[in-house]
Amino acid sequence: MDGAADPVRGASTGHPPVPCHVAIIMDGNRRWAEARGLPVALGHRAGAEALRRAIRAAAEAGVQWLTVFAFSSENWRRPADEVQELTGLLRYYLNHEVKALAKEGVRLRVIGDRCRFGEELRQLIERAEAETAINTRLNVNVALSYGARDEILSAARAIALAAQRGELDPAALDEAGLERFLATAGMPDPDLIIRTSGEQRLSNFLLWQAAYAELAFLPVLWPDFTAEHFRAALESFAGRERRYGARSS
Repeated sequence: MDGAADPVRGASTGHPPVPCHVAIIMDGNRRWAEARGLPVALGHRAGAEALRRAIRAAAEAGVQWLTVFAFSSENWRRPADEVQELTGLLRYYLNHEVKALAKEGVRLRVIGDRCRFGEELRQLIERAEAETAINTRLNVNVALSYGARDEILSAARAIALAAQRGELDPAALDEAGLERFLATAGMPDPDLIIRTSGEQRLSNFLLWQAAYAELAFLPVLWPDFTAEHFRAALESFAGRERRYGARSS
């Protein structure tokens, strides 16, 4: 996979290792708003500001990939007005933030079932991806209408169809072959997954890709997430020994 040859920057240079790929479950917008007696919509808007801070902090730290869980496949079951606010915020972000991201060298991509969004929003997503496609400073993946079980199920169906057409030998399928059918094909697996709000679970996020990721569960609600929180998570990561299932020396 792209970037896999150098999974952790600084690991052999004497500098604290920087994860190549950080993923974030951005949790706590609703609770942040409720604690302040504010509409949930304002919590999501504050969360969008936190995302800007996280992108800037990742770029400054030398992280190459940042994947954020913005809207899960289960979120469609939330109240209609909240779903409308979330999709409206996404529309605003795509209309007003993409040029700034492009200027900062950020490449934006969306993973998930974008077919569930309206045609206008799908076109905005495609335009944002095209306008940032040449950027290399930081790859930002936004997981929208995403669920890891759906992703794995879709991959299994695609593999079955390929085998049925004679394009793939199931007996020869290995992990790398399966990964080509995932939404994250061509991307390195996350080295570090951060979840805010104090919850300690993955919530159907990158289940295949997270097999050997380090996990950091922070008590801060997402709208309060700062560059200092991001740097602290990287410092914690730098102090961990990653063995990938092997015994320690």
